[in-house]
Amino acid sequence: MSAPGGRREQKKRETRGRLADVAARLFAERGYDAVAMTDVARAAGVADQTVYNYFPTKPDLVLDLAEEMLERSRRAVAERAPDQTPADAFRELVHQDIDDFLREDPSLARGEYPAQSVQSDVLRRYALRFRHDQADAIAAAITSTDPDLPPLVARAHASVLVTVIQAVTDRVGAAVLSGTDLASLTEQLHIDADVALVDAAENFRATKRRMSAQTR
Repeated sequence: MSAPGGRREQKKRETRGRLADVAARLFAERGYDAVAMTDVARAAGVADQTVYNYFPTKPDLVLDLAEEMLERSRRAVAERAPDQTPADAFRELVHQDIDDFLREDPSLARGEYPAQSVQSDVLRRYALRFRHDQADAIAAAITSTDPDLPPLVARAHASVLVTVIQAVTDRVGAAVLSGTDLASLTEQLHIDADVALVDAAENFRATKRRMSAQTR
C-alpha cells in the first residue's frame, strides 16, 4: 500500500501535468500572448489560485522545467570525464533533446516551448534570459574543472554550447509552426548538432593547448 505522502505527491504531479497540458492546448489554439492564467484555470475546471500554486507566473507554464534543464547542463560539464571537453559532455544531452522533441504529442507541440518561444516576443525574452543564466552556470562549471582558463574564455565556450541548444530548439519550433515533417528534421538536426559540437570540442582543446603553452 502506498504511503499517504506518496499518494499526495503523485496527485500533485498529475495535477501539475494536467494544467501544463491544458495551457499548451490553449497556447496552441490562441498563442501564448492571448492566454491569461485565468483562462487556464477555467479550461482546467479549477480555481485561479490552484494554477498559481503550481505555476507562480505565466512563463512558468512553458518554462517550468527551466531549473531542471539548467542543473542538468551544469552537471554534465562539471561531472564529465577527464578526457572530455564540455562539448563532448553536451552531445548526449543535445541528442536526447532532439529525440524528445520528435516524441512530443502533436496536439500539444504548437503550444509548448519550442514553438511558442519562436512565436511570442514576450516569451522569447524570458527564454533568452534563461539561456543567459544557463550559460553562466555552464561557465562556472568550466571554471571549476579547468581553473587555468580565464573566466571570459570559459564564458565564451559556455555561450557556444547554449547557442547550439537554442538553435536546435528554434529549428524545432519553426518546424512545428510550419507543419514540417519532424522525422526528417530530427535526422538533420542530429547531423548538424554533431558538426557544431565537434567543432566546439576542437576549439576547446586548442584553447587549452595554447593556455598550457603560455604557462610553461
